[in-house]
Amino acid sequence: MHSRIAIVGTGPTGIYAFKALSEKLPGAEFALFERGCEAGVGMPYSAESASRYMLANIASIEIPAVTTTYLEWLKALPDGRLHRYDLTHQDLHDRLFTPRLLLGEYFREQFQALCDRATRHGAQVSVSEQTAVTDVILQGDHVYLLTQNAATHAEHRAGPFDRVVLATGHDFPDEDEATRRYFPSPWSGLIQADIPAVRVGIMGTSLSSIDAAMAVVNQHGRFRAKGDDLTFETHATGLHITLMSWTGILPEADFYCPLPYLPLAVMTDAAVARAAKTSAPLDAMFALLQAEITQADPDYADKIGLSDLTADTFEPAYFATRLGQDPFRWARKNLAEVERNKANKVTVAWRYALLRMHEKFEEIVPHLNDADRARFDDGLKTVFVDNYAAVPSESIRRLLALRDAGVLSVMGLGEDYKLDHTPEGTVIVAHGAVHRFDVFIDARGQKPLTSKDIPFPSLRAAVLAAGQDIPETDAQFCLTGVPGYAGRVYLAALPWLMHDRPFVQGITASAEMAETLAEAQPAEAA
Repeated sequence: MHSRIAIVGTGPTGIYAFKALSEKLPGAEFALFERGCEAGVGMPYSAESASRYMLANIASIEIPAVTTTYLEWLKALPDGRLHRYDLTHQDLHDRLFTPRLLLGEYFREQFQALCDRATRHGAQVSVSEQTAVTDVILQGDHVYLLTQNAATHAEHRAGPFDRVVLATGHDFPDEDEATRRYFPSPWSGLIQADIPAVRVGIMGTSLSSIDAAMAVVNQHGRFRAKGDDLTFETHATGLHITLMSWTGILPEADFYCPLPYLPLAVMTDAAVARAAKTSAPLDAMFALLQAEITQADPDYADKIGLSDLTADTFEPAYFATRLGQDPFRWARKNLAEVERNKANKVTVAWRYALLRMHEKFEEIVPHLNDADRARFDDGLKTVFVDNYAAVPSESIRRLLALRDAGVLSVMGLGEDYKLDHTPEGTVIVAHGAVHRFDVFIDARGQKPLTSKDIPFPSLRAAVLAAGQDIPETDAQFCLTGVPGYAGRVYLAALPWLMHDRPFVQGITASAEMAETLAEAQPAEAA
């Protein structure tokens, strides 16, 4: 008897899970549920959550293929579809960053092709759009889903299923928490909102924050490109945007490096395994980091005094130079360096070493005690996030153009700032000064969620009854320790995995999770 498998969510995680499972179990029955209007797009890449000006923070070479690669798909598009995004076929290359909406179109068409392929190979596939899953219920040896159709509000009990994959993706506050003056995330109605030309505060300085700024400024002006120069012309008066964070530094531009990653010389799998077994795994891993960077880039190691640093003092040494300069001056200098290195295919060795080491560090996070986990979160984690969350060069050009136009500034708040949302706007007190914003957008990204945040009542109750404040999963993302649900429900939803896997974000992580999940499934008899 063939398996019946439900996949809840059809963004990148759901798509890659469907791909891997349909290849492993070609005769299975698949039921896919999507709460949005179109299955296979994904929230960050949908028209409800993005505009044509927002860039995906991943180059085409890094996107795992579904049925074809992203670059192959782009090259097959007619001129008109590319022109909608100000692209031509001459612009296409494997390290191109494209608009999020265009990437969403790729995933949509790839999902449809994947459904057709799975059907041809013997699978039974059903796709339910505009269908929210409201509960996950165990009954006997099977799992049922309660669903509600967004258009008709009709409720339905779907199942029985042998296995359920929860691939619900990011989880941000609902739009009904937003007001005309406060948006709890860039995904809570900001794209559809009319933002007046007023003082706008944006919490965060990452790509999500830049996206939020783009959503506002493109209502009041336009960017103009002339050669390599980009300017911003506004037709509004009174518009000013402030990006803010503890430090007030901007992200750096995405840098050139060999892809796929070259193996690390010192921080090997065997070395990481040995470090994890020590009495002080964080410090053992930092010793490996010191040796790796020293071997890869001795000049940088000498410059920051790496041999005298610790897992606690590396973070301030890493940021010291940037903190001592105007953020826009640093951004302009960094952009010029990055573009020069891309043109000459030059890799900055220490940056590349850090980029490859963050996933190795993630492996030892479950082995850290509470004190060392706090040390990691306050120090090295911040470094790794800054390194791998470098943004497209075009995003830096836009920030510089906005700065030159006098409509953008950056503010460092420090750790002791006070924030108060009022009906008239948001007030922030930092370093003894009072700052008032007519509109405020919180763009700090996804926060780790707990068992109490699980949106499915029966599953939430079962996990909490099992004494799990944070859902526990095995190496294949299957729930463990929850009577009846173990072996049947797979939690591939990023917000509930971030506690032990703090870097499990992005499209590549979704594809890797899907492969791991599929490997755990036993092959079925013909």
